[in-house]
Amino acid sequence: MSALTRRQLIGLVVLTLMWGLNWPVMKLSLREIEPLHFRAVTMALGALALALFFRARGVRMLPHGTAEWRDVGVLGLPNILGWHGLSIIGLTQLPAGRAAILGFTMPVWTVLLGVLFYRERLTARLVLATAAVLAAIALLLWDEFARLAGSPAGIVWMQGAALCWALGTIWMRRARLTLPPEALVVWMMAWSAAVIAVLAVALEPPQTWHFSAGVWVSLAWAVLINYGAAQVIWFGLARALPPATSAMSVLAVPLIGTLSAPLIVGEWPRWQDLAAMVCVVVAIGAVLLRRD
Repeated sequence: MSALTRRQLIGLVVLTLMWGLNWPVMKLSLREIEPLHFRAVTMALGALALALFFRARGVRMLPHGTAEWRDVGVLGLPNILGWHGLSIIGLTQLPAGRAAILGFTMPVWTVLLGVLFYRERLTARLVLATAAVLAAIALLLWDEFARLAGSPAGIVWMQGAALCWALGTIWMRRARLTLPPEALVVWMMAWSAAVIAVLAVALEPPQTWHFSAGVWVSLAWAVLINYGAAQVIWFGLARALPPATSAMSVLAVPLIGTLSAPLIVGEWPRWQDLAAMVCVVVAIGAVLLRRD
């Protein structure tokens, strides 16, 4: 594995912090805004900001031909609409750290789906990872059922989101793309935001736009940081980042999300959350970290 430059290391640390902090920051927004309205507005504005940035950098943004438009539609269904739509609903029903832990079971489901449907090899490390993830889910389900105000349905929503993301990751790996990935992400976000906006109008009560200062800050974070700066940093690192280093970044996200939640939204993790977080970190490490 080649050594990271100082700039790459700083970018990776900042990106991991952005991804981890985003969970409690989103939870803060959901105190005053409906979840689908939140996703529709922030994703649409984030797509616009990214389009302007990448276009200024000379990236071809307009898809050409039926094949490229088909990629936008098909790949956006699980990667953006499925993951972002289901996860925001799950977040309304679960503590932010718990939602982050469940969402980042995605790498394990990606490998497991590859074994089940794409004839990839089943290894002992995948068996360990699957057992660890199932243990984490069992811990959190048990706690949600045991609590008077628990919401086991939130776990179902988050696992559905993680499975969508996992399936989308597999499809992305196997797709023969001609559209630049930056443009692909922007268009997937744009059409997903449009669909979510329609669902928000149909399913949620009319949204008032009078928020506290903290919620306005969290909305700005969602647009400028989560959908904006984080994506730009990721595209800058993705081609040069060693796989093991990328894996370590993924490992740290649920940890940051869980430990930052008490400071941002006052949600203190229970022992089940901490035990589940350890299980998920072990699982991600088992499938992503290669032996030397």
